[in-house]
Amino acid sequence: MTGHVTEPTAALADELPRWVTLLRAPNPGPMTLDGTNTWLLRAPSARETVVIDPGPPDPSHLDAIMARGPIALILVTHGHPDHVGAAEELAARSGAPLRGLVAGYEQPDDLRTGAPFAIAGVTITTLRTPGHTEDSVCYLVEGDGQRAIFTGDTILGRGTTVIAHPDGDLAAYLESLTALSAYDKVPALPGHGPALADCAAAARFYLAHRRARLDQVRQAVRAGARTAAEVVATIYQDVDRSLWPAAELSVRAQLAYLAREDREFDRGAVELDSL
Repeated sequence: MTGHVTEPTAALADELPRWVTLLRAPNPGPMTLDGTNTWLLRAPSARETVVIDPGPPDPSHLDAIMARGPIALILVTHGHPDHVGAAEELAARSGAPLRGLVAGYEQPDDLRTGAPFAIAGVTITTLRTPGHTEDSVCYLVEGDGQRAIFTGDTILGRGTTVIAHPDGDLAAYLESLTALSAYDKVPALPGHGPALADCAAAARFYLAHRRARLDQVRQAVRAGARTAAEVVATIYQDVDRSLWPAAELSVRAQLAYLAREDREFDRGAVELDSL
């Protein structure tokens, strides 16, 4: 789910690791960019594939995934329908286990604790990155001397992600971005948009953008905005109004963050009960 910035957040990756294939779901739109990225992982020597984010329940997309051969494991980055809508049907058709921090999915110890595990000729480490959603994770994958981080909606290939209060939490998101900023020169393969060459650079861009947006929210409140909708009308004037409802979700998260974390923020200046 994307925000209003429309440019890539870091330099684009020149090529994918040898063990990665991208299948893009046919669900383009303002909130999904070119469509949901379904990532297939399989080393050249492996027989089976790992699927990350099966995408929406589109029959043609499911058939395209199944056509790539046996599936050993299905992983999801978070529970939004554009990422997991096809997950249960794909699990039923393939017989592969379905795992993620989404309620009702398998959550083995290595997934919950971040212990590395080997499968399909690669090694996968789960990175807990709440913020976009409470159940958001990224996957650090290594194989044949190459690494990549599959970032779901935590980092997008173009634009910024929506932090939808109350499931989205800005404080947790900033902490997750700080953690991801340690992965210099590791490609970020996102849930939407193009692959990026440097996860750390993208994370730093996002951190700067969020801090600048918080300053704008503070200024809007000082200027008299009392609700999330009024803040949106003040600071998103250059954004298509069809995106304002999503922007309001992010502003609610920003106001909740300021009310909780910023001692100088005037809690009485906004209608916090509406959050």
